[in-house]
Amino acid sequence: MFLPLPALVLTASLVPFAVIAVSMIGVTIFLIWKVLPVDGHPPLVTQMVITISVLIGGTLLLLSLLFVFLNSDGTEAWTFVLLAFNFMMMFPAGIWFVSLILFRDHRIDARGWFWPVMVALVVTGSEALMGVLFAYGAVGGSTATVPALAVGLSSVWFFWSMAAVMVALLLWAPLGRVERWALLTLNVAAILGPWVTTYPTVGGIAMAVLMGASFVALVRALLRGHVAADEGRLLVGISAAFLLMALAGFSIAATSGSVPAVLAFGTVMGVVMGVEVAYLIRRYYQGKMGRPWFTRAPDESEVGAERAGGVRAPALETRPAEFPSADR
Repeated sequence: MFLPLPALVLTASLVPFAVIAVSMIGVTIFLIWKVLPVDGHPPLVTQMVITISVLIGGTLLLLSLLFVFLNSDGTEAWTFVLLAFNFMMMFPAGIWFVSLILFRDHRIDARGWFWPVMVALVVTGSEALMGVLFAYGAVGGSTATVPALAVGLSSVWFFWSMAAVMVALLLWAPLGRVERWALLTLNVAAILGPWVTTYPTVGGIAMAVLMGASFVALVRALLRGHVAADEGRLLVGISAAFLLMALAGFSIAATSGSVPAVLAFGTVMGVVMGVEVAYLIRRYYQGKMGRPWFTRAPDESEVGAERAGGVRAPALETRPAEFPSADR
């Protein structure tokens, strides 16, 4: 017998909101696709700026949609939605032109964390807001803030939208074997996350067992030296994440899904998923450690550059020190 799906809290009135939300997930994955060049080069600063500005525009759109449920004046609320749509259309293009002048189109630092963290923060914040939007929408906005945050941060709309982004990154990134499977376990936890709060006792215990077993397996691998030297630091961090997620899952089972436990679980999962997104984006620029599960074909702009005589390094084999400047 199959386990029932967790609640989607999707009513007829929320269908337009769902269409916008699913579209925004697709836009997010597309934008991340564009800042992960096939040849392994880090993107231009202007590419990152316009990507982040579009994602911020989507966040403002979600905020305006949330305002629809919180404001009794429907005309005023939908006016803000239209303004947010206009912002998404015009503001990113303007920011791109300004950044083109200010930053002179040079590439980002392949070893730096600033841009990957910025993208991860905006993506995670936007998807968390999406979950809260549907939490308020399911009750027409008539609920307290803390319960709405708890429901939103543990809902399908947050967990599965983040899982979609993480799966795409996991497919494209040139990761090592242990590294990839450890991160895949975090993705599985994100997919299973909504069941934890829908069925607190069974789901909480299952999450605690899964993460606890993963924690023990990683610790054993580290102690026995079965991992590459450059994977060790990552796996220590993932082990800590597994332990925190196991404790959060156990707390839900122990409290029968109390609001504080659910909120803590959603927060822990959100932080872990955000860190994974930042890590995978930065990892993509660090050169070849393994073959990706999905090898992307170069787009027309990259093919055109090669035909024009541009110098391109072999796919997934460049190291950060070899990246050419955009001014050359």
